[in-house]
Amino acid sequence: MRSTQNLTSEARDQPSGANYESAESGYSDLLKKLKFPNIKIHMMEKSMKITKILASIFAGIALMAGISSCNIYNNLVELDEQVSAQWAQVENQYQRRYDLIPNLVSTVKGAASHETELYTQVAEARAKAGGVIKVDASILEDEEKFAEFQKVQDSLGGALQRLLSVTENYPELKTNQNFLALQDELEGTENRISTERKRYNDLAQKYNATIRKWPGVVIAGKMGFKAKSYFTAAAQASTAPAVQF
Repeated sequence: MRSTQNLTSEARDQPSGANYESAESGYSDLLKKLKFPNIKIHMMEKSMKITKILASIFAGIALMAGISSCNIYNNLVELDEQVSAQWAQVENQYQRRYDLIPNLVSTVKGAASHETELYTQVAEARAKAGGVIKVDASILEDEEKFAEFQKVQDSLGGALQRLLSVTENYPELKTNQNFLALQDELEGTENRISTERKRYNDLAQKYNATIRKWPGVVIAGKMGFKAKSYFTAAAQASTAPAVQF
């Protein structure tokens, strides 16, 4: 009898199947509540790491693009300065020729005073050239004005060639040391004009190619770099007068 009561008491003390399942379910829910926040935190940390990596990549790309843009801009500035400096050399040689003309004409007049028409042509050409020897560098970016500049200078060069050609008819100039010195100096100046013009064209071509090619074309367009004009080939002013005495 006592044994039966003890068994009944023990059975009563043990949880039923339903109670056991309920307890297990509650425990599982508790584990889930404890694990889910950890999973979310892990995912957030991973997402932040990915974001930082992407941000670093984009920042690196932006930095490289910025450095590249600066290098391209600095190169364009350097090329532009080289073209301007060479243009100044061309102007200097034109000025040198301009300054030689009065003494040359005066010397020739002493032996060929009746060549008045030719002297008038030289004087008129020199007067026109005098107004455009020293011009603003912006003319290099204006094809029309640049062409007019070259036309005026070439006209003066042609007039000087005609002057020197006429002197062949006056033997007394062959022994005139002043004339011979001026002639040599003028020929040397014409040769230097030709040389400096070629150097200018070479630099202008390099500059123009740079602002037209990628990625220079992008920077040039944004920063206002414009193409430079060229001297045309076989111009009279670029050919040194050759006079035999």
